[in-house]
This record gives sequence, structure tokens and C-alpha cells, in this order.
Amino acid sequence: MRLKASIFVAALTRRLFSEGAMAAVERHGADDAGAIFIRIRHCDGSESLAAPAPQTAFDDDHAGARLFEIRKTRVPEAEITEALARELRFDSDIWVVEIETDNPENYLEIVEG
Repeated sequence: MRLKASIFVAALTRRLFSEGAMAAVERHGADDAGAIFIRIRHCDGSESLAAPAPQTAFDDDHAGARLFEIRKTRVPEAEITEALARELRFDSDIWVVEIETDNPENYLEIVEG
């Protein structure tokens, strides 16, 4: 069974805070099953975007996990904003969580796209 989106986001932000990193909920989505997008701000001012991994990435070992794929890597902020706007037009229940780290794999389970 997969954690509710709201619980996953709360755990992620608390973990980042406990390690002295920054996290913020930019958009609160559906509490139970909203898709979670992670806006990753890097120290050099660029951004990356982690999005829910496609269903093909899931196997029996990851059935209850939240897997992410990196959709955009180290691009200007405007590109991430535009990509998130497109996602919002498609699904208004998404979460957008902003984190500051150069190592998102320390906090997210990332699969190759």
C-alpha cells in the first residue's frame, strides 16, 4: 500500500529540514493520491524537475513506492515553471514541492526514464 501524498510530502519536507536543507510546498494537491512533482533548485541557480515515474518503472519490489523520473535537468527556472503550468492544465490535483539540493537522489527514489 502506498503512502498518501500528504504524508509523503510531510515526511520529505521534515527530512530535508532535519538535515538543514530547504523545502516548501509550492502547491497543495489532492491529499490521498495527488501526483507529486519536485522542483529541485541547485546551488548554481539552475533547476531540475522530478515527476512521477511511469507505471512501467514499477515492479513487485516497488509496488507501494513513490518513484520519480527526472524530466528536466539543470535548466533555467522559467522552463520548470512552464512545464509545471502544462501539468496543472492537465491535472489540477498535483502537488509541487520545492527543494534545494544538488543530490535529489538522497531524498527521492529516482528511476531512469
